[in-house]
Amino acid sequence: MTLALVTGGAGFIGSNMIRFLLEKGQQVRVLDNFETGKRENLAEIADQIEVVEGDIRDQEAVKRSVDSVEVVYHLAALGSVPRSIKEPRTTHDVNVTGMLNVLESCRAAQVKRLVFASSSSIYGDSDVLPQHEGLLIAPISPYGASKAIGEIYNKAYYATYGLQTISLRYYNVFGPRQDPTSQYAAAIPLFVSALMRNTPPTIFDDGEQTRGFTFIENVMNANWKAANAPETHGEAINISTASAVSVNTVVNTIKELLGKDIAPNYAPPREGDIKHSLADVSLAKKVIGYEPTVTFDQGIRRAIDWYKENLG
Repeated sequence: MTLALVTGGAGFIGSNMIRFLLEKGQQVRVLDNFETGKRENLAEIADQIEVVEGDIRDQEAVKRSVDSVEVVYHLAALGSVPRSIKEPRTTHDVNVTGMLNVLESCRAAQVKRLVFASSSSIYGDSDVLPQHEGLLIAPISPYGASKAIGEIYNKAYYATYGLQTISLRYYNVFGPRQDPTSQYAAAIPLFVSALMRNTPPTIFDDGEQTRGFTFIENVMNANWKAANAPETHGEAINISTASAVSVNTVVNTIKELLGKDIAPNYAPPREGDIKHSLADVSLAKKVIGYEPTVTFDQGIRRAIDWYKENLG
């Protein structure tokens, strides 16, 4: 039975990935410092997993967590473009130094495969749509820069040490267990929680910016396929849905599903935000056999059902 490590396993993507792996019959170990991840995300599966409470900035904690592990899903990070602009040094320490700690520990422990959660933010405000992996990396935020450096390290560790790595550039992931309470929460849970409280959601810019909002199930499948591909060589690939929708469309869809008729408030654009984001996923299909299976419309309905049940 394969032992997999999920860093950041108490977070949104991590806690969903753990459940996915358990259903696949994997043994799962979690490394999390619980600063942004939530213990309640693991409560119902606590007896099925091993938890190492520690920080990826702590080399010894990382070493302990990778012992006897075959596959590492490196999902731990300090997310959010706005937070990275406010806290660039902390973002670097977590996302870059933490990445190096994970790579070094994987190398020493002879881990078979490292799957790294990268981000579409590495493209910056690209005029080319859909974005493809042949584009130059051009981040416009410390967060995007930190993910780009992580990708470069991944490729370097394959080239130098033969450690099989792969970087997945996620596009605006959403779904169950995505926290709406943080000041740096993602757009969809913020919109949902505001409307459920009968308060106007805040849209930055004019709402016509578009994103490839990607339901969490697509990401879990991509992670799994990346971990089980025959061989990886430090590649970086896009993981997204096949089409993009505007933020205004997202809010209107949520309003309809919740039965709310509340007009949003519009605020000035945020520093570091981009106008349009859409991925070409053809390379992901070629490299790991990835294809999105859940559309935005299907995913947002499933997400709303979860929020109704859990936010009340």
